[in-house]
Amino acid sequence: MSFGKSVVHARKQKSLAKCHTLHIESQSVRTVYGPVAMQTPVLVLNASYEPINICGARRALVLVLKGVATTEEERNFSLHAARINLPMPSVIRLLEYRRIPHQTRALSRKNILLRDRNTCQYCGIVLAAGELTLDHVIPRSRGGQSTWENLVACCHACNRKKGNSMLHELVDLQLQREPRPFSLHTSRHIMRMIGSSDARWKKYLFY
Repeated sequence: MSFGKSVVHARKQKSLAKCHTLHIESQSVRTVYGPVAMQTPVLVLNASYEPINICGARRALVLVLKGVATTEEERNFSLHAARINLPMPSVIRLLEYRRIPHQTRALSRKNILLRDRNTCQYCGIVLAAGELTLDHVIPRSRGGQSTWENLVACCHACNRKKGNSMLHELVDLQLQREPRPFSLHTSRHIMRMIGSSDARWKKYLFY
């Protein structure tokens, strides 16, 4: 690594270390934003401008500072730390094309709730993530596996009502939709849902 590149690399590392104490200055009001601001959703585009993911603002800033991505759309306030003054990104784009597998989501509680849009798949009520549980459509006690096709978001009331029963044994409890693996279609829908309040995302999500 040349001397010039070493200096640039050292500066970037120093800047990354200061990201934890970034101060955000609104265009109209000076204030200090905490961890919530650093979790603001940011749309991630591939080098081809294809939307591929959503990450938190902190992660987006790290990618920009490391030279892995560039900011395509900015929010209306900036992040200040030491000698750095960066606009809060709303959309970033990777500078090198990444091949994205068809299935990029791990099977987890968080991703099941994302797929099911925080909606109980039996009664249709929408709740906060902490107020939902996961239900095995075919109970584990009756041979059900923990798979995309057998796990659904469920409210506690419906979970108690279903118990260890099979759906065909119940009259007043049925699935609203067939559970499927997390797909590109599901991922795009979630991106649109999360970005519905940010007009800057629309042209990338084909509204």
